[in-house]
Amino acid sequence: MTTPAQKPKAMIQDNTRCIGCRACMVACKSWNNRPAVHTDFFAGPGYQNPRDLDANNYTLITFNEIVTGAKPDWVFGRQLCMHCDHPACASACPTTALSKTALGPVVFNQNRCIGCRACMQACPFLIPKYDYENLAPLIHKCTFCADRVEAGLKPACATVCPTAAISFGDRDDMVAEAKRRIATAPGTYIPEIYGLDEVGGTSVLHLSSVPFDQIGYITGLPKTPMPDLTHRWLRVTPHFFALLYAVFAGLTWITHRRSKKQHEGKTA
Repeated sequence: MTTPAQKPKAMIQDNTRCIGCRACMVACKSWNNRPAVHTDFFAGPGYQNPRDLDANNYTLITFNEIVTGAKPDWVFGRQLCMHCDHPACASACPTTALSKTALGPVVFNQNRCIGCRACMQACPFLIPKYDYENLAPLIHKCTFCADRVEAGLKPACATVCPTAAISFGDRDDMVAEAKRRIATAPGTYIPEIYGLDEVGGTSVLHLSSVPFDQIGYITGLPKTPMPDLTHRWLRVTPHFFALLYAVFAGLTWITHRRSKKQHEGKTA
């Protein structure tokens, strides 16, 4: 049972307030000691730089040109680990290198990682990235600044945003605040909190002025936690393979018996 100081935390990413300054990206790199790397501008969906999350970029501001009527406008989104309440990555990891803490962060123990990339396949948000440039490659992702959160501090990104697009606090308070913003400014926000119910709920809640699929978010996800879906399959897997073994054993017996009869017929 958590004490008041240990209540699960959450973050609001309010895309209506984001100006695309990318201060959060710089703060993230600084706190996590990730190196600066050369990137290239590209005229693809989003125009952002770098193109995607990678081993050196744990969060990414996306640039999305949205046309409403005759007027194009920029709408910024943000990619980072959602820190699921029931993380599929942790469920899929064979070495328990990933785990969910009581305060909310899904943390990563690099000493246990074997580079199998099961978490990459399991994540419904496509967040974990593989360090292909390293001779001993590991998985990388946003840590929710778990060390800072454990010390009672905000994640680094939440301390530098100049427009208060990032809010941090107890999850219950963040959910209430997100709902309050939508209710008091219905023309500013679409009536949806991304991350509230997706895959059982997450510790990162997004608000937007346009549908989330228009700014690169993965939509249509189930409300059921992903581990629950996989556990149902895993429970029947032994029975399935037992049945499969029985079928192949039966086919082998029939084939062997038929061959034996054919051989006896030739020698009679």
